[in-house]
Amino acid sequence: MTTLLLSTGWHQDEWLANWRATAPDRPILRHGQDDYDPAAIDYVLTWKPPAGVLRTLPNLKAVFNLGAGVDGLMADPDLPPVPLVRLVDDDMTYRMGEWVILQVLTHFRQALAYLDVQRKHEWREFEQPAANAARVGLMGYGTLARHCAPILLSLGFTVHGWSRSQRPSDITLYYGAEGLDAFLKRTDILVCLLPLTEDTRGILDAGLIARLGGESPLGPVLINAGRGGLQTEADILAALRSGALKGASLDVFNEEPLPADDPMWDAPNLVITPHVAAVSDPTSTLRNIVRQIEAFERGEPLRNVVDTIRGY
Repeated sequence: MTTLLLSTGWHQDEWLANWRATAPDRPILRHGQDDYDPAAIDYVLTWKPPAGVLRTLPNLKAVFNLGAGVDGLMADPDLPPVPLVRLVDDDMTYRMGEWVILQVLTHFRQALAYLDVQRKHEWREFEQPAANAARVGLMGYGTLARHCAPILLSLGFTVHGWSRSQRPSDITLYYGAEGLDAFLKRTDILVCLLPLTEDTRGILDAGLIARLGGESPLGPVLINAGRGGLQTEADILAALRSGALKGASLDVFNEEPLPADDPMWDAPNLVITPHVAAVSDPTSTLRNIVRQIEAFERGEPLRNVVDTIRGY
């Protein structure tokens, strides 16, 4: 059973070494660097694959995405009719939880204001409401949001979520287009964890920002760890400058790296991180994938298979 590493813009040598350490009895080849017979490839490990390559592998059994978002994979207009498997890994989930909680607390506990007065050598205290004065809305209620919700609740925040469709939940969950307005009106700190699809592209725009409740004296705040394509950056910049948004944290952008002359760098009360909220760890990711392959070869179904109609 031969595996092909098919990635764009990633450090292939690191992934290759980790695969050989994790699965020494499973051959692996690199697209663009190793000669291979397309008919010999059974599995593909990929990140943003070049369009059309997957269709050239006639005996392909499954494709495993090496990151959380599958928009790069779904951009291929000629995908083969095999299971496409999303990365759902405990290590990535924990990392994302760390980043989300850090950003919520950064804005709620006014860390940026305190850093500003520190630079000015001022000893100054700001009034601080209790956590239960703020309502955190988790937009996109999948694995990552379900991990974040109980942590935020344990800190005292009021937490609710929004999902495309109804699903079981331990918190108040709004769903569908009809539930979005009520969700936004009850949200002071919006945490976006949506996948990027044609339905969600550009959803974080001026219209959405205007619908946020912001009843906390420190809100509204926008936090996006999903995909850059979800946000209309000119609208976010304008909202930060006008005060319609009291703060924001963005880990993702439409263009990455963010150009050095982009005005977002100088936006007030904005935290920028370079798409590092939940970086895939090769060791943990590949152990997860190998376990999936072994179970699949025993006749068990693959988990976390992409719904190609929904796009995630």
